[in-house]
Amino acid sequence: MSVDLDDARCQVQAELAAAMHRPEADRARLLGVKGEALRAATAANLALDTSPCRPAIERYDGVLYRALDAPSLGASGRRRLTSTVLVFSGLWGLVAPRDQIPDYKLKMGASLPATGRLATWWRDPITAALTERAKGRTVWNLLPSEHDAAWAPERVDCREVLSVRFLDRRADGALVAVSHWNKHHKGVLAAALVRDRPEVAGVEDLLAWARAAGVRLESTGERSLDLVVTP
Repeated sequence: MSVDLDDARCQVQAELAAAMHRPEADRARLLGVKGEALRAATAANLALDTSPCRPAIERYDGVLYRALDAPSLGASGRRRLTSTVLVFSGLWGLVAPRDQIPDYKLKMGASLPATGRLATWWRDPITAALTERAKGRTVWNLLPSEHDAAWAPERVDCREVLSVRFLDRRADGALVAVSHWNKHHKGVLAAALVRDRPEVAGVEDLLAWARAAGVRLESTGERSLDLVVTP
């Protein structure tokens, strides 16, 4: 991407390094961990300039990335993953799957003294970078809420934005947001998207493609991409 995020990244990195010298309780509040996890996160954040780097798709290893299972996508799927997927990062703003990054700990919802809440800090540069990449394309938004606050989709010049929310249907018929399995479902959906490259013009196209791809979904009919995961 030609929008230069480096100045913003350097500012956040400098602030993060300074924050790692603050008292333990302050660091625990900032990073959301404590004990041994806090000590490891502090060491990683202080060594950003010297620690080994890995591709982002290997560095991130949470539930979504395990469900995505990039090595299983095949050569063509991995090429599409590399060329079409972007990851929001509290420290780096945006990274592509093959971008080399060191180990670090900093959530998008965290706040630093000068920059403030990172989602707000990153909103303008991320939106500008996405506008360059997304022109004429459909954007699939699989972001969690704290990351979704870090861009302004209405300002992105793209064909359309498809924001997906997964719901469960309770025994009484009520629909509730998926919590525990939400990241897993998004990883499965992302994997299917880069494998199959569906042309989706609306919710019916999405559901038809999902059936063919083995992704079991149904629409609530209330919002086009409020999707119910069915057993």
